[in-house]
Amino acid sequence: MIRVAITGPESTGKSILTRQLADHFNASRVPEYARDYISNLDRPYEEKDLLAIAKGQIEQENKLIANQPPLLFVDTELTVIKIWSEFKYGMCNPWIEREWQNQAYDLYLLMNIDLPWQDDPQREHPYARKELFDLYVKALKTKNAPFEVISGQGKERLNNALRVISEM
Repeated sequence: MIRVAITGPESTGKSILTRQLADHFNASRVPEYARDYISNLDRPYEEKDLLAIAKGQIEQENKLIANQPPLLFVDTELTVIKIWSEFKYGMCNPWIEREWQNQAYDLYLLMNIDLPWQDDPQREHPYARKELFDLYVKALKTKNAPFEVISGQGKERLNNALRVISEM
């Protein structure tokens, strides 16, 4: 099984690219768990919710892994939750940190911040995109994770991701 994580700051096209890649390869995909979780809250999310989101994301992925798909695309894995927690709350739950350290993908596609910001009630930091992007680069390098930055608008972005995957 080849597992590809699509990661990066908010409003960089992670969910769209994940769907496009899964459709292109007729492959399985794990959607972003946080979006549904936060949508179903009757209050603003809190730091403690990030642990539930992390566990929900992993649970969704494990369900698909159990089916042994040859190719799996994962929208928003633990790198996102780790960085978000550290950025927003100044710390990361030790369980999330430990799971992040142990979680490995064959490839991480790090979405560049070259797409225009799209307002969304769940997005919070339109002016911190460069700072957040740099945190992703640092985290993936620290982990020695195999990653490529994906840039471009529209079809170009998809084609750049397809090129990187074809070179695996």
